[in-house]
Amino acid sequence: MNLSLEHQQVADMARRFANEVIRPEAERLDRDESFPAHIYKAMGEAGLFGITVPDSMGGAGLDCLAYSIVMEELSRGYASIADQCGLLELLGTLLSRHGTPAQQDRWLLPLLRADQRGAYCITEAGAGSDVSGIKTTATRTATGWSLSGAKLWIHNAPVADVAFVLARTDPAAGKRGMSIFIVDCALAGVSRGPKEHKMGQRASQVGELAFDAVQLPADALLGTEGRGFHMMMSVLEKGRVGIASLAVGIAQAALEASVEQAKIRKQFGQHIGDFQAIQFMLADMAKDTEAARLLVRAAAGKIDAGTEATAASSMAKCFAADMAVTHTANAIQVFGGSGYIRGYEVERLYRDAKITQIYEGTNQIQRVIIARQLLKA
Repeated sequence: MNLSLEHQQVADMARRFANEVIRPEAERLDRDESFPAHIYKAMGEAGLFGITVPDSMGGAGLDCLAYSIVMEELSRGYASIADQCGLLELLGTLLSRHGTPAQQDRWLLPLLRADQRGAYCITEAGAGSDVSGIKTTATRTATGWSLSGAKLWIHNAPVADVAFVLARTDPAAGKRGMSIFIVDCALAGVSRGPKEHKMGQRASQVGELAFDAVQLPADALLGTEGRGFHMMMSVLEKGRVGIASLAVGIAQAALEASVEQAKIRKQFGQHIGDFQAIQFMLADMAKDTEAARLLVRAAAGKIDAGTEATAASSMAKCFAADMAVTHTANAIQVFGGSGYIRGYEVERLYRDAKITQIYEGTNQIQRVIIARQLLKA
């Protein structure tokens, strides 16, 4: 797929940032499980947050294809960093589409410029793939709302300044009784659980956020009451394109590392790249990475054109995630024993790839969505 000059410039800029700022620190960040505050700030200053948010609101004003390109290139550097770009894209989209001018003034630009850190809180102990199972509630008070509940596995929970929380406002109304609230994490009643120690993407902080009768003003409600589930679903297609792009970036990094290793490592008196067994592995890595990239960009194109993209985004996410897990494992095989040792890039890439099959809707859920779209048609 040929990129326009503008999209190629976006790709070049994101790749330079990944090579010069992210990659030199990836191994340390993974080892220390530390939040990359300085990189986070540099991304805000470089305009890498809010790719599709209108420029009049402080975003880049670009399209979903540009967003997918940025996600791929940043992930090629380190997926934990790309994950921050994806989170801010979701929050920025919600605020720019549904926020009041006062909410946008208060939160949007500070988030996009990395002056504030945000979290999006959906998942609960009994509500992962089944969002309809959430139990967090918000009840009306004389001055606004009272929020109670707990959210698990929340990105940025240990470091967030503001949380966007999906809660029930009408328990009897099912999916039509959910709303989104903007919660200042400094408010009384907001507490954080310990940082979780993850298998991969270890610099992306994950934990619990709990809300004990947190008193919110009336204007903490984002958008229309009862439309929270719909609002959330409206950004999932772009979210799945983002995670698919992240998976492609991981696979691309694994491919590049494997090609270099095949040129350097010798067995039986010759470079392992001279063996057909290795050549076939590299060929499969290259063709599947490119196939995933094309699926991702086709889905992004549908979103940009305003056409139905549900099946396309689920196909892209499902295929790219499965592909990334398969071929980061193959990259370890190319490296042999050294690929299994902590500190080698391909070992980290394998661990980073696994979560792409789980978050933003598991790949099993993606298959359900694809099948429903086929049968509905």
